[in-house]
Amino acid sequence: MKLKLAAVAFLVFAFAKAQNNLEQQINDIESKVIEWRRDFHQNPELGNREFKTAEKIATHLKSLGMKVQTGVAKTGVVGILEGKRKGKVLALRADIDGLPVKERADLPFKSETMGEYRGEAVPVMHACGHDTHIAILMGVAEILAKNNDFAGTVKFIFQPAEEGAPPGEEGGAELMVKENVLKNPDVDAIFGLHIGSGQDVNTIAYKPGGIMAASQSFEIHIKGKQSHGSTPWTSRDPIMAAVKIIDGLQTIISREIPLTDEAAVLSIGKINAGVRSNIIPEETHIIGTLRTLDYDMQTYINNRMKEMVPAIAAAYRTEATITIPEGYPITYNDENLTSQMVPSLEKAAGKENVHVIKAITGAEDFSFFQKEVPGLYFFLGGKTPGTTDAFPHHTPDFYIDESGMLLGIKTFVQMTQDYLGQ
Repeated sequence: MKLKLAAVAFLVFAFAKAQNNLEQQINDIESKVIEWRRDFHQNPELGNREFKTAEKIATHLKSLGMKVQTGVAKTGVVGILEGKRKGKVLALRADIDGLPVKERADLPFKSETMGEYRGEAVPVMHACGHDTHIAILMGVAEILAKNNDFAGTVKFIFQPAEEGAPPGEEGGAELMVKENVLKNPDVDAIFGLHIGSGQDVNTIAYKPGGIMAASQSFEIHIKGKQSHGSTPWTSRDPIMAAVKIIDGLQTIISREIPLTDEAAVLSIGKINAGVRSNIIPEETHIIGTLRTLDYDMQTYINNRMKEMVPAIAAAYRTEATITIPEGYPITYNDENLTSQMVPSLEKAAGKENVHVIKAITGAEDFSFFQKEVPGLYFFLGGKTPGTTDAFPHHTPDFYIDESGMLLGIKTFVQMTQDYLGQ
């Protein structure tokens, strides 16, 4: 009995020592991760053009002894880390592209980079925190490569073009899925995070089920009859029809959708018609976006839009067509996987720092991965506590408190250990 108790005590001591060593490694890598982040921030690249970014990522993963795939979905990088025993396959994902935004924040590593978007020279900035995502996942890769005494495989997915591929090109998570990034080895589950400029550092936010909305862009083309502005009765006015169509579409949301079940948003972003004040034009073009958190609701709204648009146009003696591409799916956190991993989130951040939130009507192409395998997507705090002027994502003044990245590393490492250990 004494020998058995001694053996148990030794194992407990050895485990505690290993955990302390791992925690020290994570703390020690923070400065390196911040350095990587600043380099990526100062040298951002637009979607499907992340050539230098991908090269830096691939070089790091190769230095860790991983199998590395490059050129995935044009500029994506995938690293495969095998544990010491066979087991499940877990994917961890970071997006790597910047945005056509001119940085205004006064930082020593401020971006002065220029790129090309829609044929024009544009400033480029990591205005959504993808630079922090890359650096965090590179840090996680280094920690796990040094501590691979686990059963299973970790697939590190560095994804390009999350903000959308250039017009006329494929890209992002959808193209990665097409190119079988979740195969060979076949992924059992996938985790992703997004840092938030408005969420306090050292906090994690999540939601089971739909956490971010499906996103669809739509286009409406209205054809009428042109006339002089002084004789509108000789026209078939496509502008008037457009006004009534826009008004009618909003009633789908306000009068037909049970918004206490899930949110839905329909917004018009652009109306294009006419060239002069005294000419009623022949055509009007409308573009907008639809955000939904329930697939049945999405189908219903799509069908009603397709019914309503030509009917309203006809009432005003015009003709109209509407196109609604499939768009991004709902970012949907698998309920069983989420329940399984919440204890890991709480171990990493402390139970008091992990919060369930309401759904967000923004969209994320991480959702394409989640359509194929169970996934969990959560938000990581990036705002200095007490700050009152946190600037939104996709704006020139966007700013992230770098101290928030350490929790991102800890969380991914903890989740990986717990998932592969179960």
